[in-house]
Amino acid sequence: AASDVYKRQGVDCGTSGTKTVLFDENGKVIASATAEYPMYQPKNGYAEQNPAHWAAAMLDTVRAVVSKSGVNKDEIKGIGISGQMHGLVMLDKDNNVLRNAIIWCDQRTAAEADEMNRIIGREKLIEITANPALTGWTAAKILWVKNNEPEIFEKCRHILLPKDYLRFILTGEYATEVSDASGMQLLDVPNRCWSSEICQRLGIDMELLPSVYESCEVTGVLRADIAEQLGLNAGTIVVGGAGDNAAAAIGTGVCAEGRAFTTIGTSGVVFAHTPSVSIDPEGRVHTCCAAVPGEWHIMGVTQAAGLSLKWFRDNFCGAEKDTAALMDVDEYYLMDKEAETVPIGAERLLYLPYLMGERTPHLDPDARGVFFGLSAMHTKKHMLRAVMEGVAYSLRDCVEVFREMGINVSDMMACGGGGTSPLWRSMLADLYGCEVKTPASKEGPALGAALLASVGAGIYGSVPEAVKAVVRTDKVCQPDSSRMERYDEFYSLYREIYPALKDSFSRLATL
Repeated sequence: AASDVYKRQGVDCGTSGTKTVLFDENGKVIASATAEYPMYQPKNGYAEQNPAHWAAAMLDTVRAVVSKSGVNKDEIKGIGISGQMHGLVMLDKDNNVLRNAIIWCDQRTAAEADEMNRIIGREKLIEITANPALTGWTAAKILWVKNNEPEIFEKCRHILLPKDYLRFILTGEYATEVSDASGMQLLDVPNRCWSSEICQRLGIDMELLPSVYESCEVTGVLRADIAEQLGLNAGTIVVGGAGDNAAAAIGTGVCAEGRAFTTIGTSGVVFAHTPSVSIDPEGRVHTCCAAVPGEWHIMGVTQAAGLSLKWFRDNFCGAEKDTAALMDVDEYYLMDKEAETVPIGAERLLYLPYLMGERTPHLDPDARGVFFGLSAMHTKKHMLRAVMEGVAYSLRDCVEVFREMGINVSDMMACGGGGTSPLWRSMLADLYGCEVKTPASKEGPALGAALLASVGAGIYGSVPEAVKAVVRTDKVCQPDSSRMERYDEFYSLYREIYPALKDSFSRLATL
């Protein structure tokens, strides 16, 4: 009977587009749809989007998925939303959007981040919000509007994050949840509530902020007019959902102690789950509330992971691109095969992947990329191997900070484009000293949001129970002790190079 079959939707509001996926009770994709939208850069370092584009993309993709699937609307039991974090949406008293949203990658707020450190103090900020003042995060953006567009700030009555604006469209509720709110720098992360001290000292009225829920809690239900537009039932539940990485964690099964994932996209992320709050006093990694109620996650970020390989491909791998086109394979597949022919350590050639400065562990915007040990015997394939190893060393740096903080990392998933490379996965397994697996589903954030909806709908009793029932592993790569020893020798040297060049990087930035 239809009533025994439960379907749930995950909506993922990304930077390039919004994707909606309808899953069955086993996490199998029934239908999916994506709609893209532009990003605006009115000045160098600025990045904005129009929230109306997100709303239209969500409504279009949900409608398309419902129609395409042929599923009876009575079977769709819940909606979860994930999305890009840190964006600032401001509404007036009539719920009109006051200005384009300033999104996560915008870098205009250096003065405001300094202001936060001055008013509150770096140590106090880390103690309460679990992170130092960061230019890309929401609090600094609110201060920027207050300082530079006071007439807009005066009219503001509601502040929402990108996915929470979509929730407002669906339900009419002003609500967020702990994982995304952790990226605003207004949340008391250890206590999972807004910090009255931070808000008061920054002059941000707490009345502007939405109600905070846990990620799997019901935050509202579908409004009748919207339900009619979408072909869904009015009253369908909408749960908290999660920020993109926290949702991806649920969708890849990272929801218990010891579990972690590595994403090699443009940037690299190492993300570990922890049942107790743990904060790095130096601010090298981010601590946020997890999508599992009462638990947390730690996240290290390297700026140019997949970007390093893409940069190398675009500038030096024209022949591979041409051959790949003739063979009808991916050029990265051929690059992998070439790098495999070179031994560990690339015949004593190391690469520092700091093309865009670095976050974890150096927090240095002036750091730059380096080939170290280049000699006349090295060829393009040595450089290719060195680039892949250098990225793997930078990700190991993140894991080392976790271990220093007492965070157990013994079960690692690999995601993102780079996670499809068997060679890269093998490097990570040997450098981390643990198994590296790939998830069976490629729908990480959308599946995570849908699983949270299934908990809110009462289909599963808890987030770990939902994950256990649905998330499956695909490939498993084991570490090899002899390779581990060899990598450790080169990793040890890799760690010496940045400190030796730190002052030179800073001088280079002034030339």
